[in-house]
Amino acid sequence: MSAHPHPHPHPHPQADKPSAEPPRGRPRKAAFAAWIGSALEYYDFFIYGSAAALVFPKVFFDPDDPATATLISMATFGVAYAARPLGALVLGHFGDRLGRRKIMVWTLILMGLSTFLIGCLPTYAQVGTVAPVLLVLMRVFQGLSAAGEQASANAMTLEHAPEDRRGYYTSFTLNGTQAGQLLATLVFLPVAALPDEQLYSWGWRIPFLLSALVAVAGYVIRRTLEETPVFRQVSADQEVARMPLAELVRNHWADVLRVVAAALIATVSTIFSVWALSYATSDAVGLDKTGMLWVAGSANAVALLAIPLWARLSDRIGRKPVFLVGALGSAVMIFVYLWAISTGSYPLVFVTGVLLFGVVYSAANGIWPSFYGEMFPARVRLSGMAIGTQIGFAVAGFAVTFAAQIAGPDGDNWLGVAIFTAAFCAICAIAVATGRETHRVPTADLGLRAGDAKAPTTAPEAAAL
Repeated sequence: MSAHPHPHPHPHPQADKPSAEPPRGRPRKAAFAAWIGSALEYYDFFIYGSAAALVFPKVFFDPDDPATATLISMATFGVAYAARPLGALVLGHFGDRLGRRKIMVWTLILMGLSTFLIGCLPTYAQVGTVAPVLLVLMRVFQGLSAAGEQASANAMTLEHAPEDRRGYYTSFTLNGTQAGQLLATLVFLPVAALPDEQLYSWGWRIPFLLSALVAVAGYVIRRTLEETPVFRQVSADQEVARMPLAELVRNHWADVLRVVAAALIATVSTIFSVWALSYATSDAVGLDKTGMLWVAGSANAVALLAIPLWARLSDRIGRKPVFLVGALGSAVMIFVYLWAISTGSYPLVFVTGVLLFGVVYSAANGIWPSFYGEMFPARVRLSGMAIGTQIGFAVAGFAVTFAAQIAGPDGDNWLGVAIFTAAFCAICAIAVATGRETHRVPTADLGLRAGDAKAPTTAPEAAAL
């Protein structure tokens, strides 16, 4: 029996249940919707990171105290991650109650609107401390949106995917995230190349104002996507969890904690994308802003190819070995990359940056959507992924603030930052190593315990492909 037995069992279950078999090609459509939506949404999210490192300290904070301005600017980047656990609680609840599709549409609209408004904000020189207050408020809205984006897109693709390719299909959510980061970098390249007077007066606003197009495009794509057969079946069976959070705490708390610990791998991303960018372009090293943006862009371009390849490998040999390669490999490569930056050698920085973020980190980044989603049954899947990941991501988001403090007043203690980052990678590796291997578990049995009701099998979906 399930935690919530049927109040009115159907005398002929198959007569009034929606079919679990989707039309041919629906898994591909779901994966594309997840990819394009994540790309558009995380374009918004990541342009903030570039701006926080390169522009905001001089635009939204006191320019007479650059060290403090940089530290606070890094902290505003982390504010969105602090808001994400709250967003996960709310959006995870409604995603498991109302469906994956509605959350996917709503999060995209919220992200596009809040990012557009950042481009309209007055600066510190115009309104003083009101400017950073408004900036933080918009960043909170970005965090609330991002909290539900990946979890809902992951659940959508996993529940549409054929059983033997769940890793591959769910990886397109993270592939889209990398595409969004690449797009954000490419848009920021010509902006960063502007003369300082133009960059700090109006140039920085352009990437944020373009998010209006992001919101429209994402809405058009996602509103036509149908709900997953898994969720429709759970809804038809009256098995929708009334209080997903309560059920998670009661039956799945260990897996939620495991996801929290494993999600600390995102520290590699935030250190690479924000702190390392700030360090490389600081007076301590003096590398060119545009050159460093090319490093980030190239690494993301490589990740676009590496993520689905790693994910497809996990469908063959398992999630855990691939994830561990990414976590432990990143722990080693972060030392190499930050050391390369300290040398001031741009070719060395370029090669090590692409290896770290484009190749090694992609092994973990491309696997977690399937690995986390497969820990939970359908009735609490979105809540489990959203809450677990967003708590871990919140820590990762503020990692750049801690890194700025670890780096010291001169901002050049790269070894301390590398040790700090590697420690989080080690925690992630332990969490993954102690988890269950799920790549061969049937979709209907994912996350279930003895006596739980099964979700509909997705075997016909594999045949449909």
